[in-house]
Amino acid sequence: MTTLVQNTAKTTAKSAVLPAVMALAIGLGIIFVAGHVQASALHDAAHDVRHATGFPCH
Repeated sequence: MTTLVQNTAKTTAKSAVLPAVMALAIGLGIIFVAGHVQASALHDAAHDVRHATGFPCH
C-alpha cells in the first residue's frame, strides 16, 4: 500500500511539471512579443477584443 501511494505521488508531481513549464513558456513568449510591438498596435488589439466580446469600452 505504501509503494502505491509513493508511486502515485511521484506520478502526480511529474504530470504537474509539463503544464507549468508550458504556461511559463507561453507567458514569456507573450511578454517578449508584446515588448516588441508598438503601443498603438497593442491598444488597437485590446480595443478590438473588447468590441468582439461585447464589453462596452466607450
